[in-house]
Amino acid sequence: MDVVARARIVVADTRWIGLHGIGRFAREVIARLPRVSPLPGSLSLLHPFEAIWLSTLLLRVRPRVYFSPGFNPPLWSPVPLVFTIHDLIHVRFPEETNPRKRAYYHFVVRPATARAYRVLTVSEFSKQEILEWAGLPEEKVVVVGNGVGPEFSPQGKRYEPGYPYVFYVGNTKPHKNFNRLLEAFARSGLLGEVRLVCTGTPSARVRGLIQELGLEKHVVFAGTIPDELLPAYYRGALALILPSLYEGFGLPALEAMACGTPVVTSSVTSLPEVVGDAAVLVDPYDVESIAWGVRRVVEDSSLRKELRRKGLKRAKQFSWDKTAELTWKVLQEAAQEG
Repeated sequence: MDVVARARIVVADTRWIGLHGIGRFAREVIARLPRVSPLPGSLSLLHPFEAIWLSTLLLRVRPRVYFSPGFNPPLWSPVPLVFTIHDLIHVRFPEETNPRKRAYYHFVVRPATARAYRVLTVSEFSKQEILEWAGLPEEKVVVVGNGVGPEFSPQGKRYEPGYPYVFYVGNTKPHKNFNRLLEAFARSGLLGEVRLVCTGTPSARVRGLIQELGLEKHVVFAGTIPDELLPAYYRGALALILPSLYEGFGLPALEAMACGTPVVTSSVTSLPEVVGDAAVLVDPYDVESIAWGVRRVVEDSSLRKELRRKGLKRAKQFSWDKTAELTWKVLQEAAQEG
């Protein structure tokens, strides 16, 4: 496609598409946007010189609007810019960042929020975080939310490993609160009755903690679960356990509800906003509270039935079509401004 043709459409950064939260947002939203062209070029995502490269590329291509589903704006944009900040984990959790990331957020991301036509985000919680951090006016940040695809439904195959299990979806970074989850599971009184199945592969540190807690036979790591198999893992679980200290949205909670799986999750950040009254909320800083939540949902079949009903109803409020529609509306407005 030549430069003249591109100038009539939105250019989107499709490099974000992948097996992670932003990756799913990118794939689902971009696929639903009309008249969108992928960002040309092949520089790796978040390359040290990416912000300068993006500015140079946009100066040459000059689309009507540049859209990124992630937090990587150009250093300067000759066209209206719309980009997405899903959360401020790298700002709020120093242990998950480094000097280069801190500098990137301070010198690239925050100034870009003021220059951008709009900043998109996925929850009211994240919106307030961004407004406070960047000092922006209310109208500058637009909540487009997240969605859930039709593959996440109660109907379909169930993962059946031969034992009952509760399910954890996520990594083991500090904000995910995985250490407390392990401690809570060890104290739950459920060992021998159910196992904790987790996505990913444990680090040496996590393996050491599991051994210290006597959980070697009770915690199973499933590795990277392909998207097409993930619904089966949700359906087969007694419950999803998501005791994060911080989430910009909490997509696993929504996916679990859409599959009819009860959810135990944190009473902080965006998670109550996502689950409403359709989950058991626990204090993520209190190991006993997490253990109580896990034990309660495993031992009470009536509660699981109620959470299943409420969760299915709650999940219907979210869709990728709605997210894409809200995103496209902002992009059209940006094109008119340009």
